[in-house]
Amino acid sequence: MGFENLTAAPDASSAEEALLEFPDNRLLIDLCGEFDKNLTHIESHLGVQIVRRGNQLAVFGEASARTKAVEVLQALYQRLESGKGIEAGDIDAEIRMGGSDEGTGTRDGDQMEMFKGGAVEIKTRKKTIEPRTEAQKSYVQNLFQNELAFGIGPAGTGKTYLAVAVGVNMFLGGHVDRLILSRPAVEAGEKLGYLPGDMKDKVDPYMQPLYDALNDFLPGKQVAKLIEEKRIEIAPLAFMRGRTLANAFVVLDEAQNATTMQMKMFLTRLGEGSRMVITGDRSQVDLPRGVDSGLRDAEGLLKGIDQIAFNYFTSKDVVRHPLVAKIIEAYDDAAQKAMVRKAERDRRDP
Repeated sequence: MGFENLTAAPDASSAEEALLEFPDNRLLIDLCGEFDKNLTHIESHLGVQIVRRGNQLAVFGEASARTKAVEVLQALYQRLESGKGIEAGDIDAEIRMGGSDEGTGTRDGDQMEMFKGGAVEIKTRKKTIEPRTEAQKSYVQNLFQNELAFGIGPAGTGKTYLAVAVGVNMFLGGHVDRLILSRPAVEAGEKLGYLPGDMKDKVDPYMQPLYDALNDFLPGKQVAKLIEEKRIEIAPLAFMRGRTLANAFVVLDEAQNATTMQMKMFLTRLGEGSRMVITGDRSQVDLPRGVDSGLRDAEGLLKGIDQIAFNYFTSKDVVRHPLVAKIIEAYDDAAQKAMVRKAERDRRDP
C-alpha cells in the first residue's frame, strides 16, 4: 500500500503511539502540506498530535482518535499515489467518510458507473468531483439512478453544485442532448427595483450561481458556445411554461421559492429521455407572506412514488467554511426553541 505501520502491536489502537512510514519523501511532503498545514488540519479535527520523524509520522492521542488519524493519513497517501492532490475538503471528506481507501484509485470505462467499493467520482471537462459526505455520496448515486431526484437541505451542502456536475457529466457522455438550469427569479428579502438592460441583463443576476457552477466544470469559451447553440440553457422558472423537456438534464435550483402551481408546471415538463433534479432549502423561503412553497407541497405529495428520490442534508454536510455549519446550527436551534415556546403558549391558551 506504500506505507508501513512500524508499531510492535498488531494495530494502532493497542499502542501508545501509532508510527507510520512513507517510502516516497516527495509524496510525504505533499501529505504534510505547506508548513504541515494538512497535519494541523487532522490534529484539530481528531484531537491527536502528529510528529514527523524523517520519513515517518508518529500519531499520539486517545486510541480511537489515533486509529482514525492513521486511517485518514493512509487514505490520503494512497490518494497522492494515484496522482491526485490534497485540499482541505479532501481531508474533511476522509474524516467524515471513514478515512478508508475508497475513491482513491482511478476509474476505467463508462463515467456513469459506480466505483468498486461504492465510491463515486463525477468527471467533467475541467475537474473531477468527489462527494465529501455520506449524504452527498448517496445524493450523487440517486442522481445517476433516478429520473427525478430532490436535494433538500441548508446552504453550503453541495446540492446544486453536485447536480450541475452530474448534468455536465451526462451531457459530455452523450446521455442527454441538453443541459437546462433554472431557478425562480425571486428577490431574497430585498426590493431591487427596476434593473437596467434587456431581459438577459435583468435575469442574469438571479442565475449567476448557476453560471458559476458551470464555469467550474467547463471552459468559459465552451460554456458561451453551448449557450449560444442552446445546448445549455440558463433561464428563470417562468420561462419553462409550455415546454416539454426531452433528452435533457434539468436542474431547478432554489425550489423553495417556487409556488405550488409553478412546481406542478415544472414537474410536468419532464419528457422522454430526461432527468430532473430539484434542490432547495426549506428554511430560506423568500415568497410573499401567505404564499405556499411548492417544494414543501411536492415533498408531501410525491414521497410515496417509486423512482423519485428524496435526499436530505444537514449542517453536518456543509462543505463551505466551518463557520457556516455553526451558523446554520445556531439558526436551527433558535427555530426549534421558538417552536417549543409556541407549542407551550398554545397549550396554555387553547
